[in-house]
Amino acid sequence: MRIAIVSDIHGNRQAFEAVLDAVAGSDSEELWCLGDLVGYGAEPDACVELARRHAAICLAGNHDLGVCGSLPLEEFSRGANLAAKWTQGVITPETLAYLKQLEPVNTDEPVGLYHASPRDPIWEYVLSPLQAELCLDVQSHRVCLIGHSHVALYFCRAVGSSATGETRGADEELAIDSGEWLINPGSVGQPRDGDPRAAWLELDTDRWTAVYRRTEYDIAAAAAAIRAARLPDSLAERLAFGQ
Repeated sequence: MRIAIVSDIHGNRQAFEAVLDAVAGSDSEELWCLGDLVGYGAEPDACVELARRHAAICLAGNHDLGVCGSLPLEEFSRGANLAAKWTQGVITPETLAYLKQLEPVNTDEPVGLYHASPRDPIWEYVLSPLQAELCLDVQSHRVCLIGHSHVALYFCRAVGSSATGETRGADEELAIDSGEWLINPGSVGQPRDGDPRAAWLELDTDRWTAVYRRTEYDIAAAAAAIRAARLPDSLAERLAFGQ
């Protein structure tokens, strides 16, 4: 099966719509989302509705859980805290109900799906080979997909070797037919790897390949929506820099 993997949309409708258009033009048969539909961006209802219509599988991210009241907002950064409180005040009951039925883990597929990591599906940022090694030790699937860090990257471990990994750029392909893998598609709505384009991944579970994709979107419009909502200006500024 060919699957488009997205994560960390964060209320950025412009980015999500652009990615959905790109996915529609690809060979992907389904769309899976690794969580954080809401968070830093100004259009949470629209992003949740798009996920409801298009995602065959959707996880809960820490921001989704915070908005639902399942996590204390004191555990979030200042910007995330303010955005979550704003989101709580503007979303519809239908959006809240959808978010509340999501979970941060799905282990029922040929690959493991976690918002953050197999060790801690809600909070762990897997950004180093040591962290990856510890996750690979506990994961039940040979290949797992993770989000949360907003960085397009992978870690792998061959038999008898230690985990290695690195960030990935647009259109770079991984052959994942052997070894153990942790793969992060990057963020749709707020990339943090220096490339401001929306990030996503094409996964092929028949050929066992993964291809990283980047999609241009209207960053100025997304930033303007954040400012119009009177959210912290830093959340708008960072979009143009992929930080």
